[in-house]
Amino acid sequence: MIMRNAVYAGIALFLAILTLGAAPVQAGKNQMTVYKSPTCGCCKEWVKYMKANDFEMTTYDVKDLGPLKRMSGVTPQLASCHTAFIGDYVVEGHVPAADIERLLKEKPEAKGLTAPGMPVGSPGMEQGGKKEPYNVLLIGKDGRTRVYARH
Repeated sequence: MIMRNAVYAGIALFLAILTLGAAPVQAGKNQMTVYKSPTCGCCKEWVKYMKANDFEMTTYDVKDLGPLKRMSGVTPQLASCHTAFIGDYVVEGHVPAADIERLLKEKPEAKGLTAPGMPVGSPGMEQGGKKEPYNVLLIGKDGRTRVYARH
């Protein structure tokens, strides 16, 4: 039984990986694919926020996001609770829509963006008006990061 579940999990991960970045951009909409925990409420809130900002979202509930993050170049220091893909870019965590729109417009040579951790006050992490300052980082093709936006 355990071996069969491991095989099914491997197949599911393989199929999920095949879809990375494969979603086409539709006219007037940005298609994003999100992998998240089935029990994470803030991930659901971020997806709602992105939909409200004119992104078309496809979501997959995944129990272990670790392998997906590693294959995408998201190290533990850069990780958050959900991992998304748009075009050729990874978007890790509670990145604001405006930063993603800027990424798509500027098209830098990079792996993508991350808002490491779960910053209070970031999209999906609103907590009664509380807000902590946080940075969105651009992940370079070489894995190095730089500040892309300050919030």
